[in-house]
Amino acid sequence: MTFTLRAPVLADADELAALHVSTWQETYTELLPEGYFDDGYLERRREMWTRMLGDPRDDLIVRVAEDEGRIIGFAVSGRPIGPLAAEAPRDRHLYMLYLAADHHGGGAGQALIDGVLGDGPAMLWVAKENPRAVAFYRRNGFEFDGVEEIDEGAPSITDARMVR
Repeated sequence: MTFTLRAPVLADADELAALHVSTWQETYTELLPEGYFDDGYLERRREMWTRMLGDPRDDLIVRVAEDEGRIIGFAVSGRPIGPLAAEAPRDRHLYMLYLAADHHGGGAGQALIDGVLGDGPAMLWVAKENPRAVAFYRRNGFEFDGVEEIDEGAPSITDARMVR
């Protein structure tokens, strides 16, 4: 498979939102409550991407992988924020890395993680119930540090922190 890596632009927000939803559906549908992907889910992702690309934080690094003009994956990293930021074990947080299932194993996921993190120290949260992602992150030097949390909106998913 061939792909290119680039920084996204505001005009990519709709396509990124649709890919964000479809990758979640591919990966988590069996683990999420019925009705999770309601009519507003896509709109909330569109708003998030429009905000992120239209008024980016200075510390964010965002990359997309593109194949023949179609965005097939994306990754986002930045400094830790939110309620757990003060306790963050690393200064760089991989917030998102999603790739369309039909492009798994073609190198785009590796290029995306390299593009937003390099090989430096970082942290991320992963669904423990996603063995493919866990194995990928382990190949990239990440290990669980014992911190876990459960999202009330998705109680079948245990998010576990990994660090390198």
